[in-house]
Amino acid sequence: MIGTETLDRVIGADVIDADGNKIGTASEVFLDDQSGAPEWVTVKTGMFGTKESFVPIRDADLTGDGLRVPVSKSAVKDAPRIDSDGHLSPAEETELYRHYNMTESAAAPAAGAPVADTTTTTADTSTTTTADTNQHGTVGHDTSGPTTDDAMTLSEERVKVGTQHVETGRARLRKYVVTENVTETVPVSHEEVRVEREPITDANRGDALDGPAISEEEHEVTLHAERPVVEKEAVPVERVRLNTETVTEQQQVSETVRKEQVDTDEVTDTNRR
Repeated sequence: MIGTETLDRVIGADVIDADGNKIGTASEVFLDDQSGAPEWVTVKTGMFGTKESFVPIRDADLTGDGLRVPVSKSAVKDAPRIDSDGHLSPAEETELYRHYNMTESAAAPAAGAPVADTTTTTADTSTTTTADTNQHGTVGHDTSGPTTDDAMTLSEERVKVGTQHVETGRARLRKYVVTENVTETVPVSHEEVRVEREPITDANRGDALDGPAISEEEHEVTLHAERPVVEKEAVPVERVRLNTETVTEQQQVSETVRKEQVDTDEVTDTNRR
C-alpha cells in the first residue's frame, strides 16, 4: 500500500503495469479529499512524456523497479483524458472509476460520512474480496499486485558485456625546421714563393750573359690559393606518415545483478534437494 510517507519515492518513479511493462513516469499524486490517502497518480506517457493519464494507486506497491499498479498498460493508454489542474471533480472521478472497473464505495466515503466509517467500510470490502475466488480459480490475494494465478515467476538479471568504439585521443604529425651547425673538413691548397738558386754552367751561361752586365731588374710572380666554398641544396631523405594498429587486451568488468528467490513459510520445497 502507498502511504503519505512514501510520496517522495512515488513522484518521478517508473510506473510498471501488472504484467511488468513500463507505462511511464509518475508525475503528481492526488489524495482523497476526506481520508487523505493517495488515490490517483498522473503518469507521463508517450514518446516524449507529453501525455498524462490518471492511474489508481489504491493497491499499488513500491518495488525496486518502481511503482507497480494493478492495471494494464493498455487500460492506462485508453484512460479518459482529464486535465490535472490540481483537483478532480466527482464526475471526473466517477468516469475514472468506471474505466478501471473500480467501485467508488471502496475508494471514497459517501457524502457526509465520517472518515472512521470509511475505514471500516474499506476494511470490510477488502476482507470480502480476499475470501472470494478470483477469475483464475484460485483463492487468495497477491499483495504485490493484482491476483494472477497460483504460481509465482522468479526472474534474475543477466549481464551482457560488449564493446563500444569511442575516441580516446588524437595524434598529430607536424613538420618544422630546426637549425644546427655542421662541421666538415675540406682540403685546400695555396701557392708559396720559393727562391731557387743555380750556379752558372755551360748550359745556362748564354742566358746569364744575355743583357747588360750591371742593371736593375724586377720579376713578379702571381700567387694562387684555394678557398672553401659552401653550397646548400634540399634533398629528400625519408617519408613519414601516421598509421594505427589495434592492440587487444583483457579488461575485467564488474556489475551488480539482482535475482529473485522464493521463501516458503513452514512449507517444504519438494523440488529442492
